[in-house]
Amino acid sequence: MISALYTGEVSKLKERILIVDDERGIVDTMKACFFPQYEVLTAYSGEEAIQKAESQPDLILLDINMPGMDGLTVCQTIRKHVACPILFLTARIASADKITGFQAGADDYIVKPFDLDELSARIAAHLRREQRRHSQSIVRFFGELAVDYSARTVSVANASIALSRREFDILELLSLNAGQVFDRERIYETIWGLDADGYSDTVMEHIRKIRTKLAAHTPHSYIETVWGCGYKWNG
Repeated sequence: MISALYTGEVSKLKERILIVDDERGIVDTMKACFFPQYEVLTAYSGEEAIQKAESQPDLILLDINMPGMDGLTVCQTIRKHVACPILFLTARIASADKITGFQAGADDYIVKPFDLDELSARIAAHLRREQRRHSQSIVRFFGELAVDYSARTVSVANASIALSRREFDILELLSLNAGQVFDRERIYETIWGLDADGYSDTVMEHIRKIRTKLAAHTPHSYIETVWGCGYKWNG
């Protein structure tokens, strides 16, 4: 049983995308592709990106390999005041590089050269997810579990539950799609990035931690295992 306490509408007519890359040709190509569907901001250095990020874009496309301040440093810096999806653009393809990118605060990892149609689809998917998250600020499940998608907090009977960023991301994904079954690979690709590979087992550990934290405050099992298929939200 779900009851929404607040429902708001996104006031912007267009989502705002910030493209950050020191190669002007790449920036111009992406800007031509995404405008006028989106409002497009551009930056050609890490320092300029930090300044432009103050405008609170809805999504950031960020190159890693830039002279001076690289994309990893930029991401770590702007994550202090920007919560929107950050998609890394890079030629680095090693798994270790991808993990470093996600640890820096990225939401997706796109390897150059990339297909513009695929990039457009990924951008749209991330923005849809953000819209769903903001459309319902606080949702209660069974009258006890409250999830504030805007503040990214969880509580049971007014007792706060401390979740890590990834733990909240998983809870958010499942609870916003209640009843839908997600296998480990799909959860991992959605939360850690569509190019992620080889580490889906970490989903089991994160779900175990979420269950343990919730179980300390409620007997209800919100994350159900569908044997042989994956997990679903039981709310």
